[in-house]
Amino acid sequence: MFEVLLLAIALSMDAFAVSIGLGSKQKSHPMFLALLASVYFGVFQGLMPLIGYLGGKGVLGWVESYAPIVSFVLLVLIGGKMIFESFSEGIEEDLTKVTHRVLLTLAIATSIDAMAAGFALTLLDINPFLACFIIAITTFIFSYLGVFIGVKSGTWLESKAEILGGVVLIMIGIKMLWV
Repeated sequence: MFEVLLLAIALSMDAFAVSIGLGSKQKSHPMFLALLASVYFGVFQGLMPLIGYLGGKGVLGWVESYAPIVSFVLLVLIGGKMIFESFSEGIEEDLTKVTHRVLLTLAIATSIDAMAAGFALTLLDINPFLACFIIAITTFIFSYLGVFIGVKSGTWLESKAEILGGVVLIMIGIKMLWV
């Protein structure tokens, strides 16, 4: 269960960072923006790992003996990508108006990594629906808070959240080698 909570926090860091950026750019109606962003990000971050898990279960028979290595590689790549992206400006820098279409696009973009990380759930001894629910709720909370942090403080925490998420994913990937 501890691994799932760490995974949930790490996966939510992309959405958290984007939420901080949204809050820093869209200071009007932060309560409404926080609720919308957290619902979009939470739902997609909860669904994508389930898709990854189901896909992983489908191929697990073929790669079962290599599953820890595959999980390690996926999590290290995702973590490395998050760290790399922390040094560049986020997509929310170019936004002038946050619409449902923009939030949907951002939710999908930030949750693609979660689909790949869902493969790692095949190796954990936990109900995948519970794990995805935990990931969704964690992302909801971090996204909600991220908007308000962005409104109050700007974007200084944005890249640090992505770095933390990337490092945690890499550490989980390394632990997967010993499952």
